[in-house]
Amino acid sequence: MSRTDENLVRRCLEGETEAYGDLVERYQDAVYATAYYYVGRYGAAEDVSQDAFLAAYRSLPHLNDMTRFGPWLREITSRTAANWLRKNNIRIHNETPLPYRRTVPFDEVAIDPRNAAEQAERYEQIHRAIDSLPEQYRLPLILRYLQEMSYRDIARYTGHSQDEIRGLLQRATGQLRKTLLATQEERKEEQG
Repeated sequence: MSRTDENLVRRCLEGETEAYGDLVERYQDAVYATAYYYVGRYGAAEDVSQDAFLAAYRSLPHLNDMTRFGPWLREITSRTAANWLRKNNIRIHNETPLPYRRTVPFDEVAIDPRNAAEQAERYEQIHRAIDSLPEQYRLPLILRYLQEMSYRDIARYTGHSQDEIRGLLQRATGQLRKTLLATQEERKEEQG
């Protein structure tokens, strides 16, 4: 049996709820990454993800193009995250949620306390550099390098072709590299 998004949506609309479970399984990492990108908290991202999947399930009969389930779900996730930010009085700028201040997870900090501050600072520099990228580059970058999603899965979720994703990622990593090198140069000038 075909497991395309279109087929799974159709089966779900016909009452086969297991088909929606297949869609959730297919998109759970991307939805979580999108939610975390906006809210910046692990627990909140889980809540936003669950709310987004529930909202999508309820709105499934209104999906006009079943082949575009991924991009439609991405939009629902973004709106759900924006609503979470508003509800929690976290600043929204031009209707685009600003990512909540990210913290360094404990397991990402070195055991050696002498290196912990340096690693935490580097982690923050990378997140600031990612946040400085244009919107169109940030999500594909996060999905590819932090969620380790394939080009095909990113394309399915964003609605872009795999070639467009490759191009976006190439430009994103180039800009990210420039930003990080500029930050290093600024630090050297400040120190010396």
